[in-house]
Amino acid sequence: MRTYRLIVTLMTLWIGAAILAAQDTVRHLTQEEAVKAAVTKPQPEYPPVAKQLKIQGRIELEISIDAAGSVDNVKVLAGNPALTGTAVNTLKRWRFEPILADGKPVRAVAILSFSFKL
Repeated sequence: MRTYRLIVTLMTLWIGAAILAAQDTVRHLTQEEAVKAAVTKPQPEYPPVAKQLKIQGRIELEISIDAAGSVDNVKVLAGNPALTGTAVNTLKRWRFEPILADGKPVRAVAILSFSFKL
């Protein structure tokens, strides 16, 4: 009887761990994959102050996409702060087709870069 209980307990723990692992799956996308999966992707406008000061450059942002395809976090990795604010706000409005792993929607992360040139 004890062996049976032990086996049932271990199987329950194993199944629970598998379910939690599946829920925590995060898929890493290339910029090309992310842009292709985006169904709504407004482009960032040139910030007026940066334009006036003739600030140019490239910025890199890391986006987190939830299982439904909405951007839930944007993190600045590189770039002039005069250029990044507008891009962060714009990326929060991007929407994606659900990203799939093993046929199920999962969270995703991608690094996107934008160039601002006058």
